[in-house]
Order: sequence, then C-alpha cells, then structure tokens
Amino acid sequence: MKKRSDQATFEDLIGLGNHSARKSYYPELVSKLEELETERNRYKWLFENALHGIFQANVCGGMLAANPAIARICGYGSVEEIVSDISCLKEQLFVKADDYSYLNHCLKVYGKVFGFETTFRRKAGGLVDVSLNVLLKTEGNTQIIEAFVQDITERKKTQDKLKQLNEDLELRVEERTRELVSLNDKLWREIAEREQIQKELKVAKEVAERANQSKDKYLAAASHDLLQPMNAARLLVSALRERQLADEDGHLVERVHLALENAEELLTDLLDISKLDQNAVKPDLADHNIAAMLRPLTAEFQAVAQDAGLSLHVVPSSLHVHTDARLLIRILRNFLSNAIRYTSSGKVLIGCRRGPDSVRIEVWDTGIGIPEDRLSDVFKEFHQLKQKKGARAGVGLGLAIVERIARMLEHRVRVASVPGKGSMFSVEVPLASEQKPAAESVGRQMPQLNQIEQAQVLVIDNEENILASMCALLSQWGCSVVTAPDEVEAISLCREQGIVPEVIVADYHLDDDKTGTEAIVALRKMFGMQIPAMVITADRSHECRQLFREMELPVLNKPVKPGKLRAVLTHLLQS
Repeated sequence: MKKRSDQATFEDLIGLGNHSARKSYYPELVSKLEELETERNRYKWLFENALHGIFQANVCGGMLAANPAIARICGYGSVEEIVSDISCLKEQLFVKADDYSYLNHCLKVYGKVFGFETTFRRKAGGLVDVSLNVLLKTEGNTQIIEAFVQDITERKKTQDKLKQLNEDLELRVEERTRELVSLNDKLWREIAEREQIQKELKVAKEVAERANQSKDKYLAAASHDLLQPMNAARLLVSALRERQLADEDGHLVERVHLALENAEELLTDLLDISKLDQNAVKPDLADHNIAAMLRPLTAEFQAVAQDAGLSLHVVPSSLHVHTDARLLIRILRNFLSNAIRYTSSGKVLIGCRRGPDSVRIEVWDTGIGIPEDRLSDVFKEFHQLKQKKGARAGVGLGLAIVERIARMLEHRVRVASVPGKGSMFSVEVPLASEQKPAAESVGRQMPQLNQIEQAQVLVIDNEENILASMCALLSQWGCSVVTAPDEVEAISLCREQGIVPEVIVADYHLDDDKTGTEAIVALRKMFGMQIPAMVITADRSHECRQLFREMELPVLNKPVKPGKLRAVLTHLLQS
C-alpha cells in the first residue's frame, strides 16, 4: 500500500501542490487557455470581417450588437452608431411593419426563419433589399433574435430587368403576330384572281384559324389548300402559253403567268420563313457532290438569265460537302435569283473556293451593287434595294430565309459589294470527311424533249381542276392522258380501256385519307411490273420526304413548274 505522501492531491493537479505537480500540469493548462483565446479571436475576426451583416437585437426593442457589414448595408459609419440609433427594429429598421410582425410570428412558431426577404431603411433615407436568416433565443425573461443579413438589391434589380425584358418580348411577339396577320390578309387579296379561287382561299383561311392553336397543323393546311388552286391555274396558263394565240391574248396570258409567279414566290417565302421561325424544318445532313447540286440550278436559271439579257457561267467543282442538299440549293437559288433580278447587263458567275476544311460557294454579278451602309440590312425581313427597270418585284423575304437556313445548318453567309460594279454572296459549307472521285460523265445521254410524245400517262388527283389542267398540258405535249380521282377508279379505267400506263403521276394526299403512294403500289401490283411513277404534293414535311426517298419516287412540290414536270417525265420514260 502506497503512502499518502506518494498520492497526487487536487492541489497538485491544478498546480498548487509541490513543484513536481506544477511542472507536470501547468503548461498544459496554459496551452488550453491560449487555444481558447485564439479561437475567441478568430470568431471575433470573422464576426467583424464577415461579408454578410450580423446583428443581435431585443425582440421588443433595438439592436444589442452588430458587425461592420450590417452598418455598411444600412448606411451607417460605425457599429456604435447603428446600435445607438436603432432602438426599435419594427419602426426604425423595417420599411414594412407587417413584415416584422410576420417574422416574429414565424419565429415564435418555428424558432428560426431562413431566406426571409424584406426591405431595410438606410440612414440617408434610401432603401435596401435584404434576405434574412434569423434565430430566436431566450435569455432569462428576454427574447433575443440573432440575424444574418445579405444585401440582395442587385439581384432584385436584375429580376426587375428580366421582368421588363420579358414584357418587351411579349409586346414584340404580339406586334410580329399582327404583322403576319396583316401580310396574310394582303396575300388573300393578291391571289384572288377568280371567284372560285377566292372561295377556296376563304375556306383555307377558316380552316387555318380553327387550327391556330397548333402552328404545324396550320402550316400544313395552308400549304396544301393554298397551293392546290394555284397549281391548277399555273398548269392551265402553261398550256395556254404553248398555244398559238393572238398578240393581245398572248400578252394577257403572259401577264397572268407573271402574276401567278409573284403570288407563288410570296406564298412559298411566307410558309418557309414561318416554318423556320417555328423550328419545324429539320435538316437532313449527308455527303453531296457540289456538281450534282449545281447542275439542275444551272439548267433552271440558264433560260432565266438569257431572257434577262445576261450570261450565266458556272465554274465546275468535283468536291463533296456535308449538308442538307435541299436547303443548300434553296440558299443558292435565292442568290442566283437576286443576282439576275438586280443585274441589268453583263453576267452572273457561280463558283467555289476551297479552304482547309470547308468550301465557299460564291455567286458574283455585275449588277447595281449595295451601298456599304446597307450591307448589314440585306438579310432582314422585307428589305429591298432599288431594282432594275422591268424586274419582277419581290417582297424582301428571300435573304431573310437564307439567313435562317444558314444559321440552322451552321453555314456562314457573307456579302461583299461595290456600288455600280456588282455584288458577291457566298455560303461556307463543311467538306465531307471523304472526298469521292467525280463520276464519269462520258457517254451520258441528255434527255430528249420529244420522248414523251404518244406516251400513255395516268394522272391521279382528287382535285377536278388539277385533273383538267394536267390533261390539257400533257395533251398539249402529245401525251395520251387518262385521269382518275383515286386508286379504285384508276384501276377500273385501266381494266375497262385495256390501258397499261407507261408512267403514273399521282398527288400524295387523296380523299378519305388515301395517298398517291398507296395507289402507285396497287397499280404496280395489278400489272405485275414496276411502272415508272412520280409524286406531286404540297406537303414539304420531313416524314414525306423520307417516305418518297425509301420508295425511290421523284417528287415535285406544288405549284408544279411545267419545265420540271416535263424533265422528270422524260427521265422516267427513258429509264
């Protein structure tokens, strides 16, 4: 058993015993006290240098303590000043007394409140928006609140700006809608050439208004219902233009032809720009040969350029690009059309410049040019320059459509011009990952325009006016024509008359939800042969294009241009 003198006493443990005990425990106690002092100083430093305001206050009175940040937020020069000045939070600090009352109620119920937004008064008379995190404590008989304050004035200003921008955007949308409605009404008036067309346009407008809640349905209905009568009129006028008429009658027919072309261009541009703005057009990207895309464009615009007294030159290219061929051709067609429209004499040139990973397709002209201060405006809607005398007027939507298509395809468009000397429009297209060798063109036969004479053509369309127009035009070309409104009557006529059609021309949308593609399949099955066929439609949707591509059917969009119709028929009869 140890002696009592050998055991450590309480006095020894706290350093009051013998020298040995003090030596063992006193340094440790001093170290702990220093740590506590350091921790206290750290919290004091954090309190005084915090970015957010912190204060302690009596629920029924004023501030008890505060840090410099809350003094700055409220516009005071020091902590002492704000603590001494604010003796009642409800009346002197809170702008809305109801906010303080509601905050007290929440604190009594929950004991704490986070993210409470209100407005404080500043010393100089201003206001500051704040967000509070508040705790309620009880010290004896006194209730104390401890608050952490964040200045959210800038956030509130940003929210107000966003709200204003949103209101401005809604006003712009309403204004744009009114403009489109106004243009739509103008369109009805311009294309109302005949009483029958006026009635059909009225029906189409009523259908479009009922379907206004769905933009896609509206566009589909407008495309079909408006282009149907225009297609019939274009075919009838084309048949008249190929006949020998008196000079005065020929002049009138030509005027009707030009009026229909203007209406067609306006309608097509309006539909295209509406679809692009609604993101209803989906690009079909693939690798394409530039020469194959430029060849039909050259054929299409060669005659137009000659009629305008201009020469059209194309610099050949064997490059392949990765793009949507249909949309890229739409861009180039606008460039060529504008070049011819704004050029009085000289020539138009289309060519390509290769870059490291892209090719720039350029269209040059020797036209009137564009002033430098107006170059940035040419891609805006309804913007037009002064045209050459006698040129067919547009509405200023062509280059606006080009800008939207290029943005969707991520192709860069450029314009450069010298007034009085000409302009250059270009589109930059990415090169295909693999450059295939150009196809051999030696021995390639050109279409024979008289190939369709005496050809047996079956036309299927549910519109009587279009059947009559197609019959008149094809008969004018020397074809033997049979017309039917649907698949059933087409099969019946072929059996009764013992006819085997050499080519089938079918409208896509028929009555009773039937389609021209179904009629083509049925006729091919009945005759047991792959009869050449083509589809005519006003439906430009991606789904329809995919279907026609899978069935390997050439397609013409309404209104049908007689030159393209004749070229496709000739190609089908040759193949």
